[in-house]
Amino acid sequence: MIQQQLRQLLPERDVDPSAALALLGSSAAAMVVWKWLGNRQIQKKMEEARRTRDEGVKKMAKVVQQFREQVPSVQTDAILSLPLLELTRRLREGSLSPKTVLYTYLEKALEVTRETNCLRHFIPECEEQLQEIQRQEEKGLLYGIPVSIKDHIGHKGHLSTCGLVQCLGTVVQEDSVLVKVLKRQGAIPFAMTNVPQSLFSYDCSNPTFGQTLHPFNPQKSPGGSSGGEGALIAGGGSILGIGSDIGGSIRLPSSFCGLCGLKPTAERLSLSGVSSPVSGILAVPCAVGPMARDVDSLALCMKALLCQEMFRLDPTVPPIPFDEEVYSSSAPLRVGYYDTDGYFPLPPCMRRAVQETRGALQAAGHQLVPFSPPRIHYVMTELFLKTFFADGGRTWLDVFTGGIVDPSLKPQVNGCKIPRLGKKLLALILRPLFPRLADYLSALAGMRSVKEMWNHHHEIQAYRTEFIARWRELQLDVVLCPVLGPAFTTGYPGKLLTAISSTMLYNVLNFPAGVVPVSTVTEADEEELKLYRGCCDDPWDRTLKQAVAGAAGLPVAVQCVALPWQEELCLRFMKEVETLSREKRAA
Repeated sequence: MIQQQLRQLLPERDVDPSAALALLGSSAAAMVVWKWLGNRQIQKKMEEARRTRDEGVKKMAKVVQQFREQVPSVQTDAILSLPLLELTRRLREGSLSPKTVLYTYLEKALEVTRETNCLRHFIPECEEQLQEIQRQEEKGLLYGIPVSIKDHIGHKGHLSTCGLVQCLGTVVQEDSVLVKVLKRQGAIPFAMTNVPQSLFSYDCSNPTFGQTLHPFNPQKSPGGSSGGEGALIAGGGSILGIGSDIGGSIRLPSSFCGLCGLKPTAERLSLSGVSSPVSGILAVPCAVGPMARDVDSLALCMKALLCQEMFRLDPTVPPIPFDEEVYSSSAPLRVGYYDTDGYFPLPPCMRRAVQETRGALQAAGHQLVPFSPPRIHYVMTELFLKTFFADGGRTWLDVFTGGIVDPSLKPQVNGCKIPRLGKKLLALILRPLFPRLADYLSALAGMRSVKEMWNHHHEIQAYRTEFIARWRELQLDVVLCPVLGPAFTTGYPGKLLTAISSTMLYNVLNFPAGVVPVSTVTEADEEELKLYRGCCDDPWDRTLKQAVAGAAGLPVAVQCVALPWQEELCLRFMKEVETLSREKRAA
């Protein structure tokens, strides 16, 4: 049959169809071999990266063991229990040595990563930095403090992978500005933490380094994309970490793991030397910020970073030093609040957290004012999703070298792979039954012209103006609102991208926003969850219910927000919430 078709296709000359058929067969075989060789090369890269990581862990374990043999009397638990402010005080006065603190945290980090797989790589140069800080003329604000950094924050001599195979062969040639300033302030970067593939997920798994687990429940995710940071700090293996946030990637791991985390205004801290899998997305900007166990630690980190060295190294960062007076103020605040955004109602425990915090703030003398964020459905589909999938997701799909996609990302990837016309038709068919899913698919279709993109940028600016006008009309200082949580079961975040509406809003607005743990999930919360129906009683609502089930005892948090460039006020509000929640738990 095939030979007959070849006879019709071939020109009338002396060509043997059997030879042509053999040639086609050889070409197909060659393509199969070529693809196999390419995939084998990719697998070798991944195996080499894992081997390098494992060897680094073994070397660090050996170094820690040697230190323990030399100094067997170190009171590990006492050091690990010190808050950052107390630890910095003892290091500066000399009652603790930077070497003792560093090796204590290295030892604990080894223990935590064995349980959670939170580390991508130790930074062996931390021992050189230990020697360097002792030669510095002045002790910086973070003198002797071990600091962990997220995978894509550049450190000289190390990979910046973003969880992607294509980045496994490229070594960073220079420290990012953030790392340079941390070192200048006496900090010791000692570990780089794991991230989800492409960073565009709030789970924490990639094909090379695997799944990071929650430190308090191995069935649960630590969140993402700064999930390695969340697991390491919550597990006690780091006292201060640097993450990044473009849709909630600092705040969601902080919520899931019971940490404090701050997403500043995007341009407040330098992004120079911080890599991204997809460059050039400016309409909704990425921000870097600190994660720690308490708000004072975040404030100290911001104070250390907002220094002349950062402003000199990166002139694009506004030279605005940390305003200690605002952070230390005790004046009553006028607080707007809401416990649902009307688009993706959160589980009962998260709404309870806002209501209880509102009551505590009111009892403490602050003025609480109901606030309703406008048109969140529109913000999620028309502003946020269309920013990242402006081209229908083609650029994002290109980063998955060799078609290797982590299972946690497959729902998102499969949605992007649907042709534009297919997305539009599916949206039309689904709209009567599942309007949120229909709008999601329509947004994934992207934009078709430069004019449409310009109009999209204008719409984001117009929404910011509208939001600020409503804020000022109510004369608000800050806003108290929910954050997604409690921790999802692993694998579920990829099925519920739009559940991040509570955090993505403040990326679109580019407002500083932070998360503070205030409670834990109770058995009563678990019982109430059984009655949860969401807003549409659609597959997404049912999936959210499944994702957060079985979280009794896990952290519950709230979100605190201020206007752009008012990080100090945001932190001051977070501190107030933290103080009141601690007083309640101690009572």
